[in-house]
Amino acid sequence: MTNQVIIYINDEGGVSILNPAPNCSLSIDELGKKDVPKGKKYKILNKSDVPTDWSFRDAWTVDESDLTDGVGE
Repeated sequence: MTNQVIIYINDEGGVSILNPAPNCSLSIDELGKKDVPKGKKYKILNKSDVPTDWSFRDAWTVDESDLTDGVGE
């Protein structure tokens, strides 16, 4: 099981978080290329870097210039 997640900016301008399934056989980068929508930049983060308080999750933001780990294919 990985302790990493993938974030990207969704079509509504919010932040989407991909959390790999425990039995996923793909690497985190392979998963990003496969599951992040085509052309969307993404960033791989440690789960501990993601806020745990979901009360204001619709207010979470990320600067697109920080999404430097790959692009959805």
